[in-house]
Amino acid sequence: MTDRGGVRNRKLYLGKPWMICVILFGIVVCPALGGHPSDDFSEYQVKAAFLFNFAKFVEWPSGAFATDHSPISICILGDNPFGGSLEKAVFGQSANGRPLMTRQVASPKEAGDCQMVFVSPSEQNHFTQIIGNLQGKSVLTVADSDAFAEQGGMIQFYIDNHRVRFEVNVNACTNAHLKVSSKVLALAKIISGSGAAAEGKD
Repeated sequence: MTDRGGVRNRKLYLGKPWMICVILFGIVVCPALGGHPSDDFSEYQVKAAFLFNFAKFVEWPSGAFATDHSPISICILGDNPFGGSLEKAVFGQSANGRPLMTRQVASPKEAGDCQMVFVSPSEQNHFTQIIGNLQGKSVLTVADSDAFAEQGGMIQFYIDNHRVRFEVNVNACTNAHLKVSSKVLALAKIISGSGAAAEGKD
C-alpha cells in the first residue's frame, strides 16, 4: 500500500530498485549524505540526495540566472524538515558548471529568485497560491504532500513500499521552460495536465 503522508524521518531500506536509481543518477551516496555506508537512511536524507541530483539532471534557461556564474539555489519554503541533510548533500558540489547553494525563503515572492524550491508540508494549505505566484518563472517546485503535482507542482515525493518515489508533472515543467532529463523521467510516475498518472519511460 502506498503511503503518501504520515510520519516523517522514517528509516528507509535501500534495496535494489533504489540502488538502480543511485546508479542512473550517478550518486556517490556516502559523500552526498555525509556518512558511512548503510542500508537505511532517514527519509529526508534520501530526499536531500534526490534534490541534489535533480539539480544535475534538470536544465534551466539562461534567463533563470542573474549572471553566467550565478549558483543554482535550492530553497526551502516553510519549515525545514531536512535538518542539516540538504546542506550536507550539496556542500562543495556543483551542477552544470554552477555551484550549488541552499537557503531558507519566507515567501513565494522570495522563492521566485530560486532555481529549485522545496515547499514544506507546513505550507500545504497555500499550495495553490504558491504555485500561482511562481507561474511564469523557471523555478522547479518540489514537495512531498498529497496532490501537489496534480495542483500544478512539478515534482512530488511519496513513499511506496518503504522507498522514496516521485511523480513529475511534465506539463508544469515544460510551461516553466525546464528540461528534465529522461533519466529522471524513467524513474518517475508521470502526471499529465489533467492529473492522470502513468509510469515513466526512458
